[in-house]
Amino acid sequence: MIYARSGAEALSERIEIVSPGTGHLHWGTVFFGPRSSRERAPGPQATMSELDADESLVPHFHGVSMFQLFIAGSGTIGNRGQQLKPLTIQFKDHHTAYGPITAGPQGLSFVALRMFTGNSEPVYLNAEGYRDRLKPSKRRNLTSEPVAFSIEPLLRSRKDVSWETMFKGEDDEMHASVVRLGAGMTVEGPDPRQSGGYYVFVGNGSIIHEGAELALWSMVVVENSESPYTIEAGKDGAEVLVLEFPKSDLE
Repeated sequence: MIYARSGAEALSERIEIVSPGTGHLHWGTVFFGPRSSRERAPGPQATMSELDADESLVPHFHGVSMFQLFIAGSGTIGNRGQQLKPLTIQFKDHHTAYGPITAGPQGLSFVALRMFTGNSEPVYLNAEGYRDRLKPSKRRNLTSEPVAFSIEPLLRSRKDVSWETMFKGEDDEMHASVVRLGAGMTVEGPDPRQSGGYYVFVGNGSIIHEGAELALWSMVVVENSESPYTIEAGKDGAEVLVLEFPKSDLE
């Protein structure tokens, strides 16, 4: 199937939640699926977390591989304090620990994207017995440099489509790209049957999906049973992330 969600529509349903990782009150938004799950279920799972100023999530892991996008605010990740600025891309294999994530004084917003609903419940490394829940994986924990986006008139007037690789798996189908299109331009996305499927995430401008405009922070999910998805830019152009998941994760 192909799923689509408007960023504006999803954010209109933002709620206050108490983080299990910090005990602090912050904000959560669900794009697809449940916010947290323990069992496999059909369909993608995508959620946003918005941390309060200086809030810190302790190191943890999940049972499902994911791309994570740091889209607003600022902060740091890891014990070495790697800087997080918009828009930073992270890929993390299942059962791979990462963190801490600490928000800056203006807070930090990030989106966790998973191709399927699975055992996404966070397992914190300060919890007794966490090692018993670890399973084999490639243990990749990749973090990009921030993606730079175009100013509106430059984006609108682009004449060519460009693809820029951010991550590329050496021996599987994991791949993250930035695609830049001028006003009304179209381009065929990757063949999802060659990977575990992918997300198209709007980082700048807008795309057109089934006649509707999907603007900032909207997303389309293309499962690996589908044909390649045609990305169509809106009237001001589009800069999107195409995030392909490992095929082995679906097995």
